[in-house]
Amino acid sequence: MASIVSAVPAASSDSALAHFRSAFAYETDCADVHAAIASGQQDFVLFDVRSLDAYAQGHVPGALHMPYRKMVDIKLRDFPADTLFVVYCAGPHCNGAHRGAERLAGLGRPVKLMIGGVTGWRDEGFALAVGDAP
Repeated sequence: MASIVSAVPAASSDSALAHFRSAFAYETDCADVHAAIASGQQDFVLFDVRSLDAYAQGHVPGALHMPYRKMVDIKLRDFPADTLFVVYCAGPHCNGAHRGAERLAGLGRPVKLMIGGVTGWRDEGFALAVGDAP
């Protein structure tokens, strides 16, 4: 008798390879974001989509506060059209980053999701910045 895990057969290796390779076009992780920031190679804008209170209590250093509901053309006008945005929220239990990524993509903007959000950032042992949004 098959387990719940194996009841649906795994995808072919070719299909799995395409699927997992394509994920990198949509997401990045906390360690890669941290490495880019720490090395001075940050070639993206980082948006924290959580509430202002949550942002003020602790956010990824250098992140801008930008709730997904406020992501509109006029708010993005100062960023060149090819700016890569990376969005995050509280963590895997929160869909705010997905909503932000959807909003940015709908506006024709390049976007990736930082998987793990603040929870992942902390789990990696990285420090948060504290304070109000600029």
